[in-house]
Amino acid sequence: MRLFLLGTWAIAACATAGAATPTAEGILSAYHAAVGNMPETGTARVEYAATNAGLEGTRTEQIDLQTGAFVQSEQADIVSEGKGFDGTTPWQRDTSGANTAQEGGDRVVVAVDAAYRFANSWWRPGYGGATVSYAGRSVVDGKTLDQVTVTPKQGHPFGAWFDPNTHLLALVTEDQQFFHTRTLFDDYRAERGLTLPHSITVDAGVGKEGYEYLHLKTFSVGAAVPLSNYARPTAPPTGASIDAGAAEVTVPFRLLNNHIYVSAKVNGKGPFTFIVDTGGHNLIGPRLAAAVGLKTVGAAAMSGAGEKTAQSGFTRVDEIAVGAVKLHNQLGFVAPIYDASIEGIDVDGMVGFELFRRFAVRIDYGHHTLTFTDPARFDPAGAGLVIPFVFYDHLPMVSGLIAELPARFDIDTGSRSEVDITGPFAKAHNLRARFAKGVSAVTGWGVGGASHSYVVRLPSLTFGNAAPVTNPVAGLSEDKGGSISDPNYEGNIGGGFLKRFVVTFDYAHQKMYLKPANPAPVDVGTFDRAGMWINASADGYVVTEISSGGPAAHAGLKVGDVITTLNGAATRPEGLSDARSLLRSKPPGTKVELSLKRAGASQKVTLVLADQI
Repeated sequence: MRLFLLGTWAIAACATAGAATPTAEGILSAYHAAVGNMPETGTARVEYAATNAGLEGTRTEQIDLQTGAFVQSEQADIVSEGKGFDGTTPWQRDTSGANTAQEGGDRVVVAVDAAYRFANSWWRPGYGGATVSYAGRSVVDGKTLDQVTVTPKQGHPFGAWFDPNTHLLALVTEDQQFFHTRTLFDDYRAERGLTLPHSITVDAGVGKEGYEYLHLKTFSVGAAVPLSNYARPTAPPTGASIDAGAAEVTVPFRLLNNHIYVSAKVNGKGPFTFIVDTGGHNLIGPRLAAAVGLKTVGAAAMSGAGEKTAQSGFTRVDEIAVGAVKLHNQLGFVAPIYDASIEGIDVDGMVGFELFRRFAVRIDYGHHTLTFTDPARFDPAGAGLVIPFVFYDHLPMVSGLIAELPARFDIDTGSRSEVDITGPFAKAHNLRARFAKGVSAVTGWGVGGASHSYVVRLPSLTFGNAAPVTNPVAGLSEDKGGSISDPNYEGNIGGGFLKRFVVTFDYAHQKMYLKPANPAPVDVGTFDRAGMWINASADGYVVTEISSGGPAAHAGLKVGDVITTLNGAATRPEGLSDARSLLRSKPPGTKVELSLKRAGASQKVTLVLADQI
């Protein structure tokens, strides 16, 4: 889950009215004249009335006018979050109150760009070190605007669009993560001798339902303060405990479809089934929210795997308990997790970043246990090879190699795959042609729906300083949207890969540890040998997609078929994970006897398993 509260204050410019050939220099000079003499030093303090995700609140910003360092805070009803940048390291405060450095993906360049605009560095000699060019005149939202493309030193390109008549900024466009964002400026008025926008609309790239509307309430400039005031607060996050003050506790989990599930109680009620996802947040399913009597407010857009977005609300949860581990006074996002057809079981909720950020967590895939340790008392002795990581939003990011190609990987227990390669990286390096032996298939299902990939075997994959893993299964993403279309990382490592190890995450110190599993699970390194994707229903396993030329196609199966028995045993929704495991782990040539229903008629089919990659 990602919420986008984008820094937008005072990023205006203009185009010289009537000029035959506008230039970037002329546009920016006219902008400066139209806005007025903004101080080049000091501290700006700005307050906005904010409407976002169906909630009314306030945004405050403190900005160092010389460097553009900033701190933003936003409060609306029960939702509070923020972010900042001290000129070196960006950071964010998530909705649980944890302050986390942001050094992965595009987080640094986005912060550099925001600081450049906050400092109005384009008015300085040499454009403050940026590359600036005039990009032409276009009609945008019915308005004729001139575009200037700006690339700050150590930043990335963004577009600034100016009204040639008023000489004021109308729009800033910037790619952030896998979204094309827009910030629109309007209602310019005099404010302390300056001309400033009093109405700002932030389009985070997820549609109108995700727009944020800001209205300027106060603006002032005072004396400069030390840049340390903009640095990440270092106090450990609160809101978590282990019963009786224990240093650590171990709880069991179920491993289904390479996903980790635990039994949890919410506000003392339950138990409920929660997925444990390093790439997720506190999610509460609507059924659980109703059962516990949680009040939901607001509506926000969620994104993840798959091309679609989903809607969520917000709720306040007094306690989420996973055995003796407790999360207290947590914000939860109320949204569907998985339909029961996807996993074969009802999934009531999710715990993710908020939990991992507060404990060191050891995942023993072989013994199906999670061990939670107080970070202040965590001893890494015996945990295995240490691999440092940075955070990209709420995910750990590790550098490594795809074959010999440098790559950055998100580490995501919420993915069932071994590794998914992002679409932009696969395209840039022509990986589909390079690894031609493969198959197009559904490889996952998230809040954005089904994820499609061309599945291949890589010669090797390396991350951190670990030894290369040979012949891993990799999905070259075919999705046109969603997180796997993000150009700011190259791969997503999921549970199918991680279960080779006992994995320990120490978010507080930004380290993970790997110790080889002994023995390794039998289905490590395998891929579907049936050539179909199946989901569960009350009547059996529904065939939702068939790979072209695969075993299922050769056996005559069709999309919409309902498998009622598998090797003579009746199919059950809760057995979906075992069925998928069987269809990928049994050797090629294995015959699987299926009974199925098609258009109301019953028939029997012999499916012969075969390698597809």
